[in-house]
Amino acid sequence: MSGFKQDINDQFARLGKALSNGRRLELLEYLAQSERSVEQLARVSGLSVANTSQHLQQMRQAGLVSARREGKHILYSLAGEDVVQLLGVLRTVAERRLAEVREMVAKVLTARDSLEPVQAAELLERSRLGLVSVLDVRPPEEFEAGHLPGALNLTLAELERHLDRLPPDREVIAYCRGPYCVLSFEAVARLRAHGFQARRLEQGYPEWKLAGLPTQTGDAPRD
Repeated sequence: MSGFKQDINDQFARLGKALSNGRRLELLEYLAQSERSVEQLARVSGLSVANTSQHLQQMRQAGLVSARREGKHILYSLAGEDVVQLLGVLRTVAERRLAEVREMVAKVLTARDSLEPVQAAELLERSRLGLVSVLDVRPPEEFEAGHLPGALNLTLAELERHLDRLPPDREVIAYCRGPYCVLSFEAVARLRAHGFQARRLEQGYPEWKLAGLPTQTGDAPRD
């Protein structure tokens, strides 16, 4: 039985090895938003196509991502929603056990916004009552793949040009890719600078979807 225990722990360690690179974790975060090709992932991550492909192959061998061919392109996606759960557990343990993570979160994120973020249940209820505007600051291709019901899609580059699309008397709740995504923090700061009441959603789209909360697909009108 000792041989079995050693062998199965070695298999578990394959996952740890696949996750032992920060760039791979970044690629998983992008894939949690939408299916993407190697070229698209390379562009959004700033990695070379060759390097991106190598990372994806290692994660595919570990069962974290899956792939399908569409024409000349191979499209990658997360192998399942349990991968989002795995990333969430990794973040939670890191925050609790690594002082460096806590310091970075405090210095980079909490310093930008010390207000308590909005919980998913609260946002769902207030959104149904028409009390808030929901703002998705991710790129349009991620928004199209899935977003919160009734959300308005404006990237940071577009936000200040289209403030008139946000009712000034309604609080704005911004969200992006996940709890450490700086896009929502920056959006909230810019909105407050223009006189809006604004907060951020505690989690991002993948966590919202994982919780079984309602989502929509399809694009939004672009100006």
